[in-house]
Amino acid sequence: MSNATETIGFVGVGLMGHGMAKNLVEKGYALTIIGHRNREPVEDLVKRGASEAASLKDLGADSSIVFICAPGSPQVESIVAELKDGLKPGSIIVDCSTSDPTSTASLSKQLASLDIALADAPLGGTPVQAESGELSAMIGASDEIFARIKPVVEAWAGTAVHMGGVGDGHRMKLLNNFLSLGYGAIYAEALALASKVGLSPAKFDSAIRGGRMDCGFYQTFMDYIMEGNREAHKFTLSNAFKDMRYLESMADNAGMVNPVGNAVKNLYAAAHAAGGDGPEDYVPMLPEYVGRLSGTEVKPEKPVK
Repeated sequence: MSNATETIGFVGVGLMGHGMAKNLVEKGYALTIIGHRNREPVEDLVKRGASEAASLKDLGADSSIVFICAPGSPQVESIVAELKDGLKPGSIIVDCSTSDPTSTASLSKQLASLDIALADAPLGGTPVQAESGELSAMIGASDEIFARIKPVVEAWAGTAVHMGGVGDGHRMKLLNNFLSLGYGAIYAEALALASKVGLSPAKFDSAIRGGRMDCGFYQTFMDYIMEGNREAHKFTLSNAFKDMRYLESMADNAGMVNPVGNAVKNLYAAAHAAGGDGPEDYVPMLPEYVGRLSGTEVKPEKPVK
């Protein structure tokens, strides 16, 4: 069954975007995507019924709503600069990246002069949840734009929460990531210190798991250290560092002291500077970097798989 209400464009069909786009095309939306260095997800989506555009301008011309999943604000700004030349008045761009709210506000003003709306809908969840259509979205948009994009977002999200105006979704996402990445930094430092004083990760985990300090994030984080599962929490150290820089910028713009956030940022910065900037250096590997800073080894209890 087709859904003729909106025509959808999708830029960034990678780790998260492929599942989101797959759900859109499978739920009847006319979908246009654009090529990527990794051809596999593009070709899979074309087989499912998506069309591939030759340029961002062409993608915009074919779409009434365009979703963007990009690494951060510089990439989003570059995409929008080309995309807007093809979009018709009344179109909507939905930025699903974790972006800098200052950039989001600036883009919104630029696009408004062209009668193009911008909404921010950063994601909560994992690539597995993207494939199953169970992500959460924190949406910043006017009431009118939220009402229009909500049924489309719900094609790939189990929860779509209206946080407020443009930029509020990105603000809330940064706060969410501050909590999760802060947990990761604390776990990493605690595991390194445990190793330094002679307590293995297994001993550490036996005291925490099932107690009050246990939680879902702890369990996915520890799945690498305990089980050697590299795929447990596929969020890169470089993205973590980027998000904490955006949090710092948000705090600076608000005139807010940010001592804990800066400490968390600096730990990810140290890992990034030590080589944790590859495509498969994920947040659960942070304890290894922190351990090396202090001359101790933190390694998975089981062979890495």
